[in-house]
Amino acid sequence: MPHAALPEPIAVDCRGLDPAAMLQREWLVANRLGAYASGTVLGANSRRYHGLLIAATLPPVGRQMMVSNLHEQLVVGSRRYDLSTFRFTDTYHPEGFRHLVRFVNDAGPTWEFRCGDCTVTKEVTMAENANVSAVRYRVEGPRSVKLLVRPFVALRDFHGTRQAGSDLFFAAAPGGVLVEDRLLHAPPVWLGWEGATFRSDAQWWHRFEHPTDMLRGQEGYEDLYSPGFFEHALEPGQAAQLTFACERTGPIDFDGTLAARQQRLERLVAGVGAPADRTTKRLAMAADPFLVVRDTRAGSSTSILAGYHWFADWGRDTFISLPGLTLLTGQLDRARQILLTFAEAIRDGMVPNRFDDYGGSPHYNSIDASMWFVHAVDRYIRTTGDTDAWRRDFMAPVGAILRAYHDGTHFDIHADADGLVAGGNRETQLTWMDAKFAGQAITPREGKAVEVNALYLEGLHIMAERCRGLDDKAADHFAAEAQRVGESFARSFWYAEGGYLYDCLGPNGPDASLRPNQAIAIAQRHCPLPIEQQRSALQRVAEQLLTPVGLRTLAPTDGRYCGSLGVTWESRDRAYHQGTVWPWLIGPFIQAYLKVNEFSDAARAQAARWLEPFDAHLEQAGLGSVSEIFAGDAPHAPAGCIAQAWSVAEVLRAKLMVQRGMIL
Repeated sequence: MPHAALPEPIAVDCRGLDPAAMLQREWLVANRLGAYASGTVLGANSRRYHGLLIAATLPPVGRQMMVSNLHEQLVVGSRRYDLSTFRFTDTYHPEGFRHLVRFVNDAGPTWEFRCGDCTVTKEVTMAENANVSAVRYRVEGPRSVKLLVRPFVALRDFHGTRQAGSDLFFAAAPGGVLVEDRLLHAPPVWLGWEGATFRSDAQWWHRFEHPTDMLRGQEGYEDLYSPGFFEHALEPGQAAQLTFACERTGPIDFDGTLAARQQRLERLVAGVGAPADRTTKRLAMAADPFLVVRDTRAGSSTSILAGYHWFADWGRDTFISLPGLTLLTGQLDRARQILLTFAEAIRDGMVPNRFDDYGGSPHYNSIDASMWFVHAVDRYIRTTGDTDAWRRDFMAPVGAILRAYHDGTHFDIHADADGLVAGGNRETQLTWMDAKFAGQAITPREGKAVEVNALYLEGLHIMAERCRGLDDKAADHFAAEAQRVGESFARSFWYAEGGYLYDCLGPNGPDASLRPNQAIAIAQRHCPLPIEQQRSALQRVAEQLLTPVGLRTLAPTDGRYCGSLGVTWESRDRAYHQGTVWPWLIGPFIQAYLKVNEFSDAARAQAARWLEPFDAHLEQAGLGSVSEIFAGDAPHAPAGCIAQAWSVAEVLRAKLMVQRGMIL
């Protein structure tokens, strides 16, 4: 694939900026293993998930927080300048942000500090396909200087926190120091700096504050261990590199690593086409961290992490994300690998809801992941024309899924006498609205969910069309079933009094909650509703659910609506699908709106206006990416993951549908 020039990087002028504003902007570097480094523009960690090396010990999962942060000082003559900033209770210490003049988010994060007549540049990168990260410093000025850098290690599961104790040990060696936790038998961390002198000075620093965790209802304090500090003399223009790894290693090729990442990003930008605007190109670049390696029985393959910092690879997220992250960025071979990774794991007609965080067996507790798999297969074939792959790799698993959903499989998933698919009960959460608290499913949606049946209907049409000429008997069967299901769908889901679609048909009758799932149904190519009903339903969705950053999950006029996520686990879980805005839903909404308006110029112009607020969002939270969720009430504060796969993928797909005037 040809390369394309990258758009201008995101830059933050930090002079005089409130440190709280810099704490809210986060950066991320990942390396395809599921390992990553991440932090804030300020430099202080605001989450337990922030650090300079979070290793993937069972790629892409088994993630361990190895190195949390660095205490950095520049010594110029007799004066010391702090470069670091940490957050403690209600205070920042030290205040390195006072010397920070600029932050740039490009192929990696870069900080520029001004210390008297010296300028210090700090960069972070990760080795490709290895649990290794590095920090590079360069000093420009009229004189030689010294850097004093004290690393803080955590050596813990990335979901947890570290408390002070005596179970961490270190051993210095030429070129660095090895730190290990002999009690947990976790992987040790190598801190290497060639040309530097390591000074043994073991310390525990107490109660680093993670304010973002506290806003999520989590424990917000952590103690961190330091074995000592490095001292490195630098001449003007000289660079020095500190390396972190799970085993003793030498310095990585810093410039080569940055160049390789930049070339990969250029290929992604080329994939979306020259006419793409700056935001579209940035969204294409944002696809890169989500594509990771996963070992399967057939060998090393590709999967998609659902979001950073804490999600593994989830089925429905993967297949909703696949068109935007891979097909629209020109990564066709990786798309096929992803489909094969999950196809290998299908059991009893069910695609895994998610792979396990610690390498255990896949989890099968989703009613819609299998349907999204069928759709992703179809989009792959439509994009590539690879009909051999359909016949060889995908016709059998797609057929097995549709037959299992008709005949019956786990969680009482089955087709009723009217052909519509039902499943679950009051205790299960099988659809994407899967929040649960204290054993209670917040939005159980038992019975016949509108989007599940729309996807099932579309799957029947896909199977009929793809089997034609290969197995005409099967094609006839699925076409007839599609006709029957379509008639039942149109008859059963239309809520005439409200002018929109029921969200679910349950054992106690239809649920008339005004939710965004009907937009998914209307977006389908074979939606069986009359066009007038489709337009009416979309109008109601636009009036009650559409926000500048996606669709609300429940109308504000509903008594159960939650416009704020709150500050506890319970409040967040109860709001998650009861009003919270999800940006990924803008994809099916834009598709439905353009489809019912026949991609007219006026409709494309309106859709483009709806997407404009994402231009600003890319510079507000997870820099260069799209957040998982937003508060239902204005100003719709971002929350959840700072980089969510289906958020990036569906905003990107929506923008390209507007640009190209077709369903993608």
